[in-house]
Amino acid sequence: MKIVRVNIGPSTPQDPEASIMIIYTGGTIGMVFDEEHKHLVPFNFSQILQKMPELKQFNYLLTVVSIEPAIDSSNVNLGDWMMMARLVEENYNDFDGFVILHGTDTMAYSASALSYMLENLQKPVIFTGAQVPIGRVRTDARENLISALQIAATKDDGGGTVPEVCIYFHNLLLRGNRAKKVESTQFSAFKSENHPILAKAGVNMDYYWTAIRPQPKKPFKAHYNLDYRVAILKLFPGITPQVVKSILTTPDLRGVVLETFGAGNAPTSEWLLDLLQDAIKRGILIMNVSQCDEGRVDQGHYETSRYLLEMGVIGGADITTEAAITKLMFVLGQDLAPAQTIDLLMQNLRGEITL
Repeated sequence: MKIVRVNIGPSTPQDPEASIMIIYTGGTIGMVFDEEHKHLVPFNFSQILQKMPELKQFNYLLTVVSIEPAIDSSNVNLGDWMMMARLVEENYNDFDGFVILHGTDTMAYSASALSYMLENLQKPVIFTGAQVPIGRVRTDARENLISALQIAATKDDGGGTVPEVCIYFHNLLLRGNRAKKVESTQFSAFKSENHPILAKAGVNMDYYWTAIRPQPKKPFKAHYNLDYRVAILKLFPGITPQVVKSILTTPDLRGVVLETFGAGNAPTSEWLLDLLQDAIKRGILIMNVSQCDEGRVDQGHYETSRYLLEMGVIGGADITTEAAITKLMFVLGQDLAPAQTIDLLMQNLRGEITL
């Protein structure tokens, strides 16, 4: 992996309003169409001014950090999250905000992971991307990038107006660990069903202050210990003991996100309950997350979830699967005692759940 840094726009604008770092990791936003081979290829993002000369109108100090080769978001891994977090940490004092350009397919996972890794964040870290490449006429890349830059540059009493890891897409600013990708062919790719939007772009940028996390009082801190020994087990009618057992007996497994029905309900088959109980006795942490995009897990409300509550399955409240699996990675990476680990998983760490 190679990191290339380049300043774009005026190197010393008069009285710049803000200094913003753009971290280009890859994704459709940085693609152009190769007429010869008839497919999309990455372009040199340091030449972004050729595609978007309107960036010159900003009175910002803009610096692009371009990852080479570009990362297809389907290939994003824990090492890439650490790289992104380190770029923010190492440049934290030199910039007012950060915009991370990322493929849409796993953007919600990356935004969730970084929300945990960047503790006491006092500046905006905005993920954005595009459904249509920046070189196309009807691209959404321009508006997404311009608005993300504007949000990242907006300050309130010296600090960032939105001191969170967010996703900006198609006129909406969402909390990163509350967002889910819901569209692959429409511009409105992301939604946040269980938390209000943070801002909406129209003629003006309207911020919804009660939905935005307050400025933290403690100093910023970055974390890099993530535990990859986790899995997602999605229940479905007709699931077999062999399938469940193959996941729950994975060597070195430490945590499982259990995707259940409705308000956290699961089959009451004796074999399933026995396999789950056995996994918990072996020290595997199981977090109950609903397959529904909206609503929350309420273990014990129905008989079909009471058994999970009694055996020690952790209720995930209204957390998304993306935020749940990355939370497991983060909390298990702290290497705490079992009781402390469970307590931390049940806490609202970065606004990812509603208590």
